[in-house]
Amino acid sequence: MMSKQQHIDYWINSAKDDWFTVDILFASKRYSHCLFFAHLTLEKIAKSHWVKNHEENIPPKIHNIVWLLVEFNINLGNEKMNFLTEFNDFQLSTRYPDYQNNIFKICNDEFTQNMLKKVKEIRQCLIEML
Repeated sequence: MMSKQQHIDYWINSAKDDWFTVDILFASKRYSHCLFFAHLTLEKIAKSHWVKNHEENIPPKIHNIVWLLVEFNINLGNEKMNFLTEFNDFQLSTRYPDYQNNIFKICNDEFTQNMLKKVKEIRQCLIEML
């Protein structure tokens, strides 16, 4: 049986693996997939917070980063929380073909770099809060 800290470490290590994938996907110009993995990274860090602040060690099977953070009053400020609300679209949009066409149109190098800059800031904040 895993301890609470082992569960937290699992989510953090999995997020680190996904962040490594973000870099590979960006370098190969797979921008929408890159942002999907950036979302996964933040989602998993948010789930590590959920485990830390919850009696149970298994977080709910949801993908909404904002919900996971708000559940335990983790507030990164209006600007970052608003960004996360919009960024939640990237977990859905790359999974389904009808959303993919719209995302492919906006995900270019500059757009993705700007998004990743914000994700890096939030990622660092969330890790420091653990």
